[in-house]
Amino acid sequence: TTHPITSFMQHNFLAAYELAKQQTTPVTGLWLLHGDETLLAQWLIERLQPQWQAQQLAIQRFEITSAKTWPEILAALNGLSLFDDSKVIIAQGNHKPDKDSLAELQAFASDASQNCLIVISDKYDKKSQQSAFFQLCVTQGQVIDCQLTQPQQREQLHSQQAQQFGLNLTKEAWQLLLAQTQHNLLTAYQSLWRLSYLYAPAYDTSQPLITIDETQLRDGLVSQSRYTTFDLSDAMLQGNIAQVVTIFQQLRRAEEPESLILWVIAKDMRSIQSLLAGASFQSLGIWSNKQGLYNQALRRHSLASTQDWANRLYSCDQAIKGLVAQPAWELLLQAALLVAGTRLLH
Repeated sequence: TTHPITSFMQHNFLAAYELAKQQTTPVTGLWLLHGDETLLAQWLIERLQPQWQAQQLAIQRFEITSAKTWPEILAALNGLSLFDDSKVIIAQGNHKPDKDSLAELQAFASDASQNCLIVISDKYDKKSQQSAFFQLCVTQGQVIDCQLTQPQQREQLHSQQAQQFGLNLTKEAWQLLLAQTQHNLLTAYQSLWRLSYLYAPAYDTSQPLITIDETQLRDGLVSQSRYTTFDLSDAMLQGNIAQVVTIFQQLRRAEEPESLILWVIAKDMRSIQSLLAGASFQSLGIWSNKQGLYNQALRRHSLASTQDWANRLYSCDQAIKGLVAQPAWELLLQAALLVAGTRLLH
């Protein structure tokens, strides 16, 4: 049977993003996701992941630092463990494969393999689209153009994301949101995420969407601080204690959900512990733009210094649920400062 997303060799991003929602089986074969908006590639992969996870496919990540990385990728692609029937490899970088690696890729692409190789790169212009690698992806793989050139395309994407959160914005609300976020994809997505906590905190897909008008959107945007949980993560990893405290105060005044703050802290704590134990950035899905921050955190910590982090997270969770007397925000701040490299109380 022909699956929706594999019926064409080239897609624009919005078409692929919509088709991925309809996907009922894991995508396989050779994929090239190219464009200047790397966030779009990440969102598409996130939409494809549920099917991979449902089939228990192993997922491995690579940074393509040179042409020499390609033999490593191909070796991983062709080498299965005893526990893996098939796997997904996600490789990010702009270095093209050499002649030998290209021949192996062609053999992989022409084979009816159940494995999947997704390559994420910067935009291929008209000249670079004549390269042997790009043409291979066009003729025997899938090519996704990850860019949005028109404002209405951004609105269409965010409309799909809003529906996932249980929201339906009016035309005037969309105009205000895109103007307030200056057409920045990540900022708009974060705004929709926060609006869902305000207006649809327990949305069930069986329920109708909640319509947000311009007034409700304005109220929601005003309630947000100028800092985000992403800023908190960066400050913690940098070890910028003063900035952590400042952002925490802003997020608390904005009544940012405590559970979201805990999720961010827990994610960074667990990533640091895994890296200290020998895991790679690629295996944890940490992109190159964040690796420098994690390296700063790794220089401050050891496995011994992080032994009580699980207990800290448990205490925070208990406080959020109202099962302990100490305010959750106090415990969350203590946990955030631990990541930053200091203890609020000794």
